[in-house]
Amino acid sequence: MYVTGRLPWIVAAGLIPLVPLTALGASPWLVLLAWLALCAALVAADVLAAPDPRVLAIDRSFGTTAPGVARVRLGERLEVRVRVVNRGARRVRATVRDAWQPTAGAPRDRLRLDVPPREARTAVVPLLPRRRGELRTEFLAVRSAGPLGIAGVQRRMDAPGSIRVLPPFHSRRHLPSRVARLRELDGNTSVQVRGQGTEFDSLREYVRGDDVRSIDWRATARAGTTMLRTWRPERDRHVVILVDTGRTAATRVGDETRLEAAFESALLLAALASRAGDHVHLVAFDRVLRARVTGVDGTALLPALVDALAPVEAQLIDTDWDGALAQARALAPHPSLLVVLTAQEAPEAARGFLGTLPQSVRTGTVVLVGTATDAALERTARQGGSSDDLYRAAAAEAALRTAGGVTRAIVRAGAEALTASPDDLPPRIADRYLALKAAGRL
Repeated sequence: MYVTGRLPWIVAAGLIPLVPLTALGASPWLVLLAWLALCAALVAADVLAAPDPRVLAIDRSFGTTAPGVARVRLGERLEVRVRVVNRGARRVRATVRDAWQPTAGAPRDRLRLDVPPREARTAVVPLLPRRRGELRTEFLAVRSAGPLGIAGVQRRMDAPGSIRVLPPFHSRRHLPSRVARLRELDGNTSVQVRGQGTEFDSLREYVRGDDVRSIDWRATARAGTTMLRTWRPERDRHVVILVDTGRTAATRVGDETRLEAAFESALLLAALASRAGDHVHLVAFDRVLRARVTGVDGTALLPALVDALAPVEAQLIDTDWDGALAQARALAPHPSLLVVLTAQEAPEAARGFLGTLPQSVRTGTVVLVGTATDAALERTARQGGSSDDLYRAAAAEAALRTAGGVTRAIVRAGAEALTASPDDLPPRIADRYLALKAAGRL
């Protein structure tokens, strides 16, 4: 049972006749006890007269998706429809609270429903998730009020439901410009890339400024005019993306964690490589496998990636790099491009990674190591002012020098190191992929 806000006012109303009855010689304690007993009787009668919430049948749906299943990107709104069916013979005036966890962003207000007998009513619960991953609810709390409105019956009604909050993929805005550049490399637009690529594409007439080494002399003899070969990057290459989910991925860089920036980079690169006709594989690993996507191409690739990455969180443990790179090799034994999204920080923390990195480079694979850095660190290193500011600047400068040492070690191992802010890292990795395509290295 429960009581409403009316009950304190009713109890307080008993103080009004208390003064005149006391003046007439009545005992104030007897009057007060009699009034409290009457209020208790009214509460009991209201509870007994309240319809049982168990006569209600509750169904939950998510917009146009199937009941109990929903997917939404982080930061987007989702409407949950709660349908209440009254199977009893009495009208039910109910207050409903959907028991979503706080990060689902459900409103704090309770839903008020007036359901006539043998009828149904639908209420909408707007959600604005504030955290990526799986969000669940197991029940609804339903309160059925009595006819007096001072008390009622409360029941927990099982109605499980869940939503999967996907990565937001903010770097999608960089995709159109990179796809346009890819089409230029591919010879799909009127602009042709000068110089030799990796696969013969077609013939066209020579234009002043073209590379004379690409002239096809046999075609020139047949056509009676100078003909030039055009080239395009090879397709069907294997691109493996390895996302480090160890403790360094939990570091905050700007307004988000390094893991979120790694997801943005992985999604943009995967979308671009898929448009280029390459095969994309992804693995998220620390000491155990957290996510794995392989054998998916075309339009199904991005949905598979965001669905696999949605529940992945950074773990406060050191990454097993032997196991991580073994997982990457299991996806594609000899990938054309291996992109490792991790941290380039203190040499002590990167010792395991630097020890296993040369083994991947020796296989002939192009290895890119991408790291999201805090842009505020460079600003702090340049600032002056008070003694506290100078100490902060010195600490920031020391951190930058240490990270620079790790970057140089990566380059000495034969890999390429890319560091940028969380907003700049995804397009930088995409641009490097395009540059490798243009150079014929992929």
